[in-house]
Amino acid sequence: MRPMAQIAMVMNLDKCIGCHTCSVTCKQAWTNRRGMEHVWFNNVETRPGQGCPRRYEDQEKWRGGWELNRRGALKLKAGGRLHKLAGIFSDPRLPEIKDYYEPWTYDYRNLTDAPLGEDFPAARPVSSLDGKPMKIEWSSNWDDNLAGAPAHGDLDPMVERVRQQASDKVKFAFEQTFMFYLPRICEHCLNPSCVASCPSGAMYKRAEDGIVLVDQDQCRGWRMCVTGCPYKKVYFNHATGKAEKCTLCYPRIEVGLPTVCSETCVGRLRYLGVILYDADRVTAAASVREEKELYEAQLGVFLDPEDPAVRQACEEAGVPHDWTEAARRSPVHALISRYRVALPLHPEYRTMPMVWYIPPLSPVVDALAGTGHDGEDARNLFGAIDTLRIPLEYLAEMFTAGDTRPVRASLERLAAMRSHMRALNLGEQPDPAIACAVGMGPQEIEEMYRLLAIATYEDRYVIPTAAVGDARRLEESALPGGCSLDYEGGPGMGGDGPFGQDSGRRRLPLVSVENFNLLRRRQTSDHADDA
Repeated sequence: MRPMAQIAMVMNLDKCIGCHTCSVTCKQAWTNRRGMEHVWFNNVETRPGQGCPRRYEDQEKWRGGWELNRRGALKLKAGGRLHKLAGIFSDPRLPEIKDYYEPWTYDYRNLTDAPLGEDFPAARPVSSLDGKPMKIEWSSNWDDNLAGAPAHGDLDPMVERVRQQASDKVKFAFEQTFMFYLPRICEHCLNPSCVASCPSGAMYKRAEDGIVLVDQDQCRGWRMCVTGCPYKKVYFNHATGKAEKCTLCYPRIEVGLPTVCSETCVGRLRYLGVILYDADRVTAAASVREEKELYEAQLGVFLDPEDPAVRQACEEAGVPHDWTEAARRSPVHALISRYRVALPLHPEYRTMPMVWYIPPLSPVVDALAGTGHDGEDARNLFGAIDTLRIPLEYLAEMFTAGDTRPVRASLERLAAMRSHMRALNLGEQPDPAIACAVGMGPQEIEEMYRLLAIATYEDRYVIPTAAVGDARRLEESALPGGCSLDYEGGPGMGGDGPFGQDSGRRRLPLVSVENFNLLRRRQTSDHADDA
């Protein structure tokens, strides 16, 4: 056993209202720079839909993730080292700007500078890349609220797979269709194919918390990481010639604060916590031959933080005590391993993703209520899951490599929770058979309800702060002279760094604890002087 710790996230899709607040705040915090106009480290997709970039889930085209060779060993779908070396000076398989979307703004000056006349001036769209007038044809969520479903819904790779199994399962007539929102960030995988694809070794997975980062000074712009990532969450900055990706807001995590997308989420649907896993089992779990067994295989990689043997092994392996204790209280561990309602996104890519999702149940309740039945009665709910307008097969293609059993089990547990809590709220005695039917006890159901429905800030974000006490030493040791950005011509010194905009001399230096405390005071004070 080789225990390691990983910061992981769970998102409850039942709560996502598609407001895109998470995307906007992430954009403002991380990608509001030149060369990043088309980049969304966090984006929210409407399903069914093609996603961003378009049809990123079609790995026969993009060749992302892993596959098994004839001997059953893992190999990159885009080809191994020799294949990459042979084509290192040719363009890898990359989404083009039309697959993302050509970012635009509007010529607002035409509104203010137009001469007087009989016609009203218009602010025409112009490209953010070259400033030329353009026609808007696509955007990061062009499928928003099913706007493009009748015309483009058939192009969703998941719809194609489901229709191969049952041609009448997904329909796009308005009264028969379905819709839910899917927020996406980098998965910070246990077996990241982007890291394995990088020829220069610039992309790495941090041992202390599992966050996958890009060393901007080491990156040579080969862009093979973009091809290697099956979720297409690695982006190429054309202004700096470097790859960039979601950092899981590592400066905030290091001081015990949640990610920006989690902090600003209107629906409070995101959970952050520590998962303990056995690093020695990762390769074997990712190499399971049957794709439908990958979900259970990844569950087998995770360790139980309540097990004394696991805690002893963590201590011997140097996992900080704070992290082990955080894993015991982790909402992510509870939702994934204890209650088993959260599922991974596309486990068939064999990257062992660490951002998991609770599938949406609300359409079942709404559909039942619309027919005049009690939408939260257990007998009605359990029977309606198989006839859900969101086909189980569609959800299974996204979360369990096509196996509908874990999806049905998750939805049944959510349905049992609704029915159980409805009885309590009405002052009735809950039927113990409801909890028993889904393999849970009444107390477990009530604990799951508290976590999913009324959890406090501290319950949703259990982030160890073991690094806080060591943060100043780490920060001061970044360079012998002090701050790693404090050199002539560096960022913040009146110009860009030696490797382009926003580059420094070290790997992503720590952001000081004082900066975050100052920012918190500014955000909560009534006057600027108080900060």
